[in-house]
Amino acid sequence: MASTCSGCGPGYKTPLDAMKGPREKIVYLPCIYRNTDIQKPDYLATVDVNPQSPNFCKVIHRLPMPNLKDELHHSGWNACSSCYDDPSKRRNRLILPSLMSSRIYVVDVGTDPLAPRLHKMVEPIDLFWKCGLANPHTSHCLGSGQIMISTMGDPSGNGKGGFVLLDGETFEVIGNWEQPGEAAPFGYDFWYQPRHNVMISTEWGAPKALGHGFNPADVKAGHYGQRLHVWDWTTHKRIQTLDLGEEGAVPLEIRFLHDPDAAEGFVGCALQSTVFRFYKTRKGDWAAEKVIQIPSKKVKGWALPEMPGLITDILISLDDRFLYFSNWLHGDIRQYDITDRKNPRMVGQVFLGGSILKDGPVKVLQDKELKSQPTPRILKGKRVQGGPQMLQLSLDGRRLYVTTSLYSAWDKQFYPDLVKEGSVMMQIDVDTDKGGLKLNENFLVDFGAEPHGPALAHELRYPGGDCTSDIWL
Repeated sequence: MASTCSGCGPGYKTPLDAMKGPREKIVYLPCIYRNTDIQKPDYLATVDVNPQSPNFCKVIHRLPMPNLKDELHHSGWNACSSCYDDPSKRRNRLILPSLMSSRIYVVDVGTDPLAPRLHKMVEPIDLFWKCGLANPHTSHCLGSGQIMISTMGDPSGNGKGGFVLLDGETFEVIGNWEQPGEAAPFGYDFWYQPRHNVMISTEWGAPKALGHGFNPADVKAGHYGQRLHVWDWTTHKRIQTLDLGEEGAVPLEIRFLHDPDAAEGFVGCALQSTVFRFYKTRKGDWAAEKVIQIPSKKVKGWALPEMPGLITDILISLDDRFLYFSNWLHGDIRQYDITDRKNPRMVGQVFLGGSILKDGPVKVLQDKELKSQPTPRILKGKRVQGGPQMLQLSLDGRRLYVTTSLYSAWDKQFYPDLVKEGSVMMQIDVDTDKGGLKLNENFLVDFGAEPHGPALAHELRYPGGDCTSDIWL
C-alpha cells in the first residue's frame, strides 16, 4: 500500500513523490452510534473504493469497539512519511482517539489490511492521571517514532489544549508533550513544521459546552476558542498566541503547506466561515490574515436569522496548488487555487445537501452569492442528508472523498434526518488543470444501510497515507 525502497521506512520521500503513489483501493473510517437511538458501539469500517472490485462502494469489514458511546472521531498513524528514513518503522497501526470517552484504540491494520483487528486499548484513566488531559482529538506520528495526540479538555470537561505522548512500540502513555503549565485554554487540531522549529495548534471549545449540542450563548460566555497557539518544537513551550478575533471564532482544521520548507499555511474558522493564512514574518515570529470570507445568508425558518456556511474540514493538495473546504450548513464544497498564497481564487464548487435546499423548511431572504436555493442531491436513489463535511483527497489529487457527519450531538441538532437515515460517503471528480468539481454519480456508500442501523461515518484514511496525516521533515 505504501512505497518501499531499500533502507527506507513508511511513506514517501517527498510530497511530490506521494502524488505518484498507487491509487487508493480501500479506506478506513470510523462510524458513530453515540447520540443515535442505536445502542451499539462505534466501529471502524473498511470500504472498498477500487472500481475494478466486485465489492466497489461496499463496506467489506466492520471492527466494533468494546465500549458504548466513545464518539470515535479522527484517526492517525503509528508511523508516516515523517519516519521515511527509519527502516525499522511500518505504517501498521491506526490510532483511534475517542472524543467523548477519552479512550484511545490502537488498531492493527498491518496483519490483514482488509480486516483490521483491535491491538490495544488505552484507558481514560491513563490520560487523566498521567497527563491531566481528556477528550483526545488529532493524532500525528513523530519522526522520533512516538505518537502525539492533541486534547480538548481536562478530566472535568473544561477546556485544556495539551498533548499526550504515546510510546510508538508499546502504545503506553508516556506523559505530556507540553511543558508543565504551558497547556492552551482550548485545544483541537495541530500541525508541526520542524524545519522552522514550530508547531501550531487550534481551538474548538470546552467539552462540557459542546458535548450535547451547540448553544450560541456559550460563545458569548467564552466557552469556545478563537486563537492559534504557536509552540517551540524543540523546547515544547508555547511562545506566541494569535487571537483571530470574532472573525476567526472556532478555528478547527489547520494545514501547513506540505513543502517542509514552507513557513505558512491555512486554517478554517467555523463560526464566521473564514479562512486565515498564517505565516512566519521577517522578524521570525508568526502572524495571521483573513484571506477567504464566506458570507452568511439571511434566512427564515432556521434557528437564527443568519446562517453561516460553517467551514468544518479543510485540506491542501500534496503539490500545494489547491485548497479545499466544506461548508457544512450551506451544503457546498469549494476548491481554491492557492498558487498566490495571499489571494486564494475559487475555481470549483459543488453542492451536496445542506440546510438551504429548495424543498426544505428554510427560506433564504438574502444571498450575496446564489440566485436560487440549491436542489436536493439524490444519488443512486438516496437523498443526501446533512451537508458535506470530512474530506480526503486522493494522492494524485483527482478524487475528493466526502462524508456528511460532523459530530453526533451537532448532527442530531442541525440535521435530525441525518441521524435517522445515516450518513453517506461520496466522491468528487477534480479537474487538476484548470480547477473544477463534479460529483461522481456512480459512487455512493450508504451508511444508512448498515447491519445494526444507520451510522454516522466520519474521517477517511487510506492505508498508504494521505494529505492530512503525513508530515515531511
